[in-house]
Amino acid sequence: MTDTTTPVAATEPVVAATAETPAATPAATPAAKPKKEKPAKKDKAPAAGKDKAAGKDKGQTAVAGGVDADKTTAFNDWYQQVITRGELIDYYDISGCYILRPNAFAIWAAIQKWFGGEIAKLGVEDAYFPMFVSKARLELEKDHIEGFAPEVAWVTKSGDSDLAEPIAVRPTSETVMYPAYANWIQSHRDLPLRLNQWCNVVRWEFKHPQPFIRTREFLWQEGHTAFATLEEAAAEVLQILDLYGRVYTDLLAVPVVPGKKSEKEKFAGGYYTTTVEAFIPTTGRAVQGATSHCLGQNFAKMFDITFQDPANPTGDKLHAWQNSWGLTTRTIGVMIMVHGDNKGLVLPPRVASTQVVVIPCGLTARTSEEDRQKLLAKVAEVQAALADAGVRVKTDVRDNYTVGWKFNNWEMKGTPVRIEIGPRDLANGQCVAARRDTGDKATLSLDTLATEIPALLDTIHNDMLARATAERDAHILTTITWADFTAALAKKSMALAPWCEEVACEEEVRRRSAITAAAESAESDEKAPSMGAKSLCIPFAQPADQDISKHVCFQCGAAAKSFTLFGRSY
Repeated sequence: MTDTTTPVAATEPVVAATAETPAATPAATPAAKPKKEKPAKKDKAPAAGKDKAAGKDKGQTAVAGGVDADKTTAFNDWYQQVITRGELIDYYDISGCYILRPNAFAIWAAIQKWFGGEIAKLGVEDAYFPMFVSKARLELEKDHIEGFAPEVAWVTKSGDSDLAEPIAVRPTSETVMYPAYANWIQSHRDLPLRLNQWCNVVRWEFKHPQPFIRTREFLWQEGHTAFATLEEAAAEVLQILDLYGRVYTDLLAVPVVPGKKSEKEKFAGGYYTTTVEAFIPTTGRAVQGATSHCLGQNFAKMFDITFQDPANPTGDKLHAWQNSWGLTTRTIGVMIMVHGDNKGLVLPPRVASTQVVVIPCGLTARTSEEDRQKLLAKVAEVQAALADAGVRVKTDVRDNYTVGWKFNNWEMKGTPVRIEIGPRDLANGQCVAARRDTGDKATLSLDTLATEIPALLDTIHNDMLARATAERDAHILTTITWADFTAALAKKSMALAPWCEEVACEEEVRRRSAITAAAESAESDEKAPSMGAKSLCIPFAQPADQDISKHVCFQCGAAAKSFTLFGRSY
């Protein structure tokens, strides 16, 4: 599947117990204009000055005060402001490439740590393979590379000299890794072979770039495994897909629909593809969350990955059964789009680099130095107690920033819980805890924070997932006819429809739905240019109240084989 730099180590998200320094919030600087490429539109950095954090006290409105754009009516502007003002992304002078700032990378590191630990339990080992691939090797499998050919970036020069043969920057690693697999696998004793690598990928696509969702370079993990039997390979496909689903539900508090891809949408050169599909209610578009592919024996035959049959040691060698599976930093974009609001980011506690911020309140010019020091000492004590309880916590004791500005600043960054402690709270042995996801506040005893805050963080995660699931479910509409189908799309929903599963029919669905959308003057999202709908997946969980044998395809009228989830997508 793919990469272009040194593999990223799976590390614990930093920030255990530190105080914010009294520096002004960094300004988001606009990127230089990228070179024109006819098929693509430039991604735009924020206008000069628009996203700068203002100075202290008087001008502190830009970063601290949330976003200017409304999520519902100006989604693209909202998204751009949230990722820059929330200090996740900065723009770069090459279109489609972005700088991941520490707040964003901490989320990816949390995913790495959890997922890496889970696949290690299955016996998967980490490795690293080169980023470059020869033209001959890349083009060895025609069906496979056809799906990636328009996106392949080529190295053609070294200094001023042309290379004798262009070298591709891999869009995915099957053709890089499998010649080595052929050397390493000789006997059934060499199986299963289960490797994973964390790396970055280059796919030079000419669609509209959008940070995290569609980029020319992105971080991911790609697993590549080989087995003696199809049964073993098929079992792993579902094991990995379940882990991908848990990344979304258990870490990011985002619901997904697991299922199988259609023949048209499956991985090029693969046997079949499974997927977890996420949904962005605000835009009415789905996002492919992660995929787990059974490659069958196609690549094994191509690269001669064979082993001696233990039941027939003198007979012909058998071809291995292979899988590949990948998860990318697109996960972060999905999380932002699902949970964010008009105050900024709303981070799920399990991936937030800072889960709790403790802010001293009520200090004025009339506060004595003794009282000030008592309050600051208690703030530090609370920080230490929470850190000892395993909470990722910071204090904000910066001078020359108002309490209100600090509140807004941490809300913009999506910090799950804010603890407020003032002189009166200190005297009463209590504090106020404010939730970022709901804005609700509760008075808590200072003596029980080490147990109450971890419990509150779990509650926040569960509530975020429940709300997101309810909203997603409200946008899955069962549709029996074409009229029902187009009505569902017009409502920014996904359509669960009886379908024949034929490639030609799916192509017609996309064509007709694009025409319908244009005829209805549907507003086009320039960051998701395809107005036509496509199959998202054939859900593993089919409708319990529907008998598919009694239905015909909603588009062509042929016998239906399954209820399939359709929708517009990124």
